[in-house]
Amino acid sequence: MSDSDITIRRTPLYNNHVVAGARIVPFSGWDMPVQYEGILAEHHTVRNAAGLFDVSHMGRVEIRGPDAVQFVNHITVNDVNRLTPFKSQYTMACYEHGGIIDDFLVYRCPDRILIIPNAGNRSKDLAWFRQHADDFNVEILDLSEVSILLALQGPLAEAILNPLTDASLDELSFQHFIETRINGIWARVFRTGYTGEDGFEIWAPAEYAEEIWNLLISAGADHGLRPCGLGARDTLRLEAGLALYGHEIDENTNPLEAGLGWVTRLKKPSFIGKERLVQIRRNGLERKLVGFKLLERGIPREGYGIYHQDEHVGAVVSGTMAPTLGYGIGTGYVPVPLSDPCTNLSIEIRGKHIPAEVVKLPFYKGSRKK
Repeated sequence: MSDSDITIRRTPLYNNHVVAGARIVPFSGWDMPVQYEGILAEHHTVRNAAGLFDVSHMGRVEIRGPDAVQFVNHITVNDVNRLTPFKSQYTMACYEHGGIIDDFLVYRCPDRILIIPNAGNRSKDLAWFRQHADDFNVEILDLSEVSILLALQGPLAEAILNPLTDASLDELSFQHFIETRINGIWARVFRTGYTGEDGFEIWAPAEYAEEIWNLLISAGADHGLRPCGLGARDTLRLEAGLALYGHEIDENTNPLEAGLGWVTRLKKPSFIGKERLVQIRRNGLERKLVGFKLLERGIPREGYGIYHQDEHVGAVVSGTMAPTLGYGIGTGYVPVPLSDPCTNLSIEIRGKHIPAEVVKLPFYKGSRKK
């Protein structure tokens, strides 16, 4: 049973969102804010100043025990051995046939591993982890209900958060994290995000959700900080060329065709799905995920047909009018010979074929700290 099959849930900040005038919609089994003042305004706020997102619908999983690193290496495609403590990596879990179960970040602590699954995949991921844990001395803990996750994103994020933390954030590099206190409250602060901009994700105890949220909103007022919803989070991630589970990737796609071979360590001794992925690479890909931009006015949407010289060659998996760029962008799978940048395509929009061309991802590079 997936998370979407059970009772709709709410994060500890639900009332804050309602009071702030957010439009609430069901998302992956949760009532979540899709927007406050508007998707375009919130998108530009993150690109130019900073936005605050409640992403507590995402999972928080902790893997403890002497075999924690070995176990996570077994169930993910990236190499956890490459991580030093307080560093993270992007990775995926795959089925034996190479299809993607989920994508997530893995964080290495000195004595445990943290994983943040996608909201709609949390139950599925936990079941998969536990199914494959019998041969390892590990304990798998779901901490999602006792913690919150906030995302403070944008070029002014550091200026807002730094005065509030005991530890300085100046030297905290991208994909590194610290354990510190925010106004006296214990928290993990990750220099990660899903917008293409500099920023932080904050893991803290659920009982302090409103206190931390209000503190950040107040501290960011003079910097232009605004609360933001999932609508802007989606347009931001697409401009940044970041995959969304259920769109660019799912159980019917594999990391190699999705352009995620760079995190798939086929030289690792073993991991679930390796044999099939090695075989796929040896045989060659039939299709690849590409980014495209429209050359005329239009908005590509999920499911719209992709054409090459009037031949249907694929379908859009994500698409929008890019607020930062001012033209339509999208992603989709096409045959490998059509995947090179500058390849001419067209997108069928309301019965018309709108010219497009393949472009290299990401569509937009933001302020993300190196």
